[in-house]
Amino acid sequence: MELMQLAKPGEKDPVCGMTVDPARAKGSHSHDGITYHFCSTGCLKKFEADPVKFIAGDREAMDHHAPAPPAKPGMRWICPMDPEVVSDRPGPCPKCGMALEPAEPSEHDAPDPEAASLVRRLKLGIVLGVPLVVIAMVDMLPSTPVAQALGMNGSLLAQWLLCTPIVLWCALPFFQRALTAAKTRNFNMFTLIALGVSAAYLFSTVAAIDHWLGLHLLTMHGGMVPSYFESAGAIVVLVLAGQVLEHRARRATGNAIRSLLLLAPKNARLVLPDGSEKDVPIELVQPGDSVRVRPGEQLPVDGTVSDGSTNIDESMLTGEPLPVEKAVGAKVSAGTLNGQGSIIVTTKETGTGTLLARIVSLVGQAQRSRMPVQALVDRVASWFVPIIIGISVVTFIVWLIFGSFTMAFINAVAVLIIACPCALGLATPMAVVVGMGRGASLGVLFRNAETLERLGQLDTLVFDKTGTLTMGKPEVTTLEVEPGIDADDLLRLAAAVERASEHPLAGAVVRAAEAKKLPLPAAGDVLTTAGKGIRGTVDSRVVHVGTALFLQENSVEGESSRRRLEDLREEGATILQVAIDGKYAGLIAVSDPLRPTTPQAVKDLQAAGVRLVMLTGDSRTTANSIARQIGIAEVISEVLPTDKHERIRELQAQQRHVGMTGDGINDAAALAQADVGIAMGSGSDVAIASAGVTLIRSDLAVLVQARSLSRATMRIIRSNLLLAFLYNALAVPIAAGVLVPLGGPIISPIWAAAAMSLSSLSVIVNSLRLRRA
Repeated sequence: MELMQLAKPGEKDPVCGMTVDPARAKGSHSHDGITYHFCSTGCLKKFEADPVKFIAGDREAMDHHAPAPPAKPGMRWICPMDPEVVSDRPGPCPKCGMALEPAEPSEHDAPDPEAASLVRRLKLGIVLGVPLVVIAMVDMLPSTPVAQALGMNGSLLAQWLLCTPIVLWCALPFFQRALTAAKTRNFNMFTLIALGVSAAYLFSTVAAIDHWLGLHLLTMHGGMVPSYFESAGAIVVLVLAGQVLEHRARRATGNAIRSLLLLAPKNARLVLPDGSEKDVPIELVQPGDSVRVRPGEQLPVDGTVSDGSTNIDESMLTGEPLPVEKAVGAKVSAGTLNGQGSIIVTTKETGTGTLLARIVSLVGQAQRSRMPVQALVDRVASWFVPIIIGISVVTFIVWLIFGSFTMAFINAVAVLIIACPCALGLATPMAVVVGMGRGASLGVLFRNAETLERLGQLDTLVFDKTGTLTMGKPEVTTLEVEPGIDADDLLRLAAAVERASEHPLAGAVVRAAEAKKLPLPAAGDVLTTAGKGIRGTVDSRVVHVGTALFLQENSVEGESSRRRLEDLREEGATILQVAIDGKYAGLIAVSDPLRPTTPQAVKDLQAAGVRLVMLTGDSRTTANSIARQIGIAEVISEVLPTDKHERIRELQAQQRHVGMTGDGINDAAALAQADVGIAMGSGSDVAIASAGVTLIRSDLAVLVQARSLSRATMRIIRSNLLLAFLYNALAVPIAAGVLVPLGGPIISPIWAAAAMSLSSLSVIVNSLRLRRA
């Protein structure tokens, strides 16, 4: 484990600020792989009482203010406006200047320095901005006692003194971001804000100096001095308020992932070789170790149950509301909740290797990806700021010619302030982040944002049969043998060969033999023919197990009754024919029950107008029987695994948007060929790797939810873009004063700033609706 010394000799205590000498330190403690040294036993005791709050600097739990803990190795930061910008350290985005945010939420909601800085600036802005606006309003009423007491000189001086800290310190992040955007030629909202605020402040300062020096070059008719200090100050305060609210709303989008992170226990009860048990940090548990999970505890590792039985609540990972029975041999996942039974789990994966950790990682990666629609938005945004600046210049010139300087200045600044490219920039990324998080909570993993977009566009869904429409846990239902053949001997030989296969039907044969406690000898010269069968040598006897075609191709003599085969297939069974030493020996009928939710899921998809197709290598009779039970009218049967992707290509040639759902190695090519590949979570690693969507719960009802989520996400994105475009299309002309000749209002820069902040916030709030989708 890598240890990092937070306070080196001569540096300060991480909390109280006193200089630390580790040789004289009152104590040290390790937490999350980091060693902390403390100058006093008081600090150490507070740390031991609650390390999380202590490191996070929780003021209710301690008297000191602590900085955020050091970043863990491998952590990445991204820009909320430009998700393609990824860094290995926090700081400003090199493209737009916004503060980079963690790519994946941490399990502890630690204080954010950027948010704290914005809040501090906002507080000072309010303290100085309120009297600034009051004095400016009083200055418009020269007959009031306050205005007479201050006079024009005093009023201008007071406004300048109040406004200057707001512009130079409170607005500093905006100017820094605008400068970064100018250097990289990626103009954004802060470019417009910086131009508007600096124009109002600098012009007002020049006008005040002109008045103080008695030049009166800028004095208006009636002796008024054109001052916009209150506009500059109010704009900064309103934009800061919008940024604080926006930052908090963005932070809320990580709640779904943060809730997953909190599921993982920090300790495990390790079962030692001598039978004793000991609680140890999860980092010390290795694959192969045995871990005791007591009733009511969350599982700390991925693995298999080696002793005991229980019910486990897996809803936090799969969305499945009912507990699942787990006995010896069953797979279990970290983060799930144990029921009333006590079990021992043999560890397979810990830490970043667990299903929970992989889900968090995949969701984080997908949230950082971009949808195809984002390319159009990016092109529009790249022209947005230059166009707005041009409109502002034209507005100033037109009103200077046909109106007055005051009208020209107010309207030009209002145009700069009211335009909001930020709303355009956030419209798609915010919806993607929330949609991905919601998908994770439902038990759906999207590989990237493009997959999230495409899933809702599918008009054709193709389903593999075994393990997709059915449970994928077939059982031997019928065993028939030729005269002179012992049934147990046939089952024993077939199982010995099938043990080398990963196909679900092979597993059913092996389980049937094991249930009868038949000895399974080793098979040699095993050769598998995909989609047809398997051959091997057992006890010096050549055994073939597979389809009738497979036996014919291997010159097997004799065959079973065709009528009997059809009867079994009509019942939905899959037939494995067995030959021993080149002669037909019997058949094994295997039935795989339907998933309970499959019929309803099929009805829901058909009601949504989706064309459904079953694609299977099974016989036509068996496939049609299953299709009738669930209501699928279109069946493509007796297809070899190597030809499945060709069938997908044929459907695509009909100008269809095709999704393929499967779970086996033989489905991998078809999953990759489809517009969207959808893998069942219980399927093979190859299938999952080939797919764009993974259904953790292996339930087609989840596919219905995933499709609905995709369509809901796209609706939110379209409404976000509509809000952003409509806002700017209406607000910019009004701010330019096009309605003034018709008796319309003049938009003050103050109101323009408020409208701009609300525009960005509306896009975020609209995106957060997906959390309830």
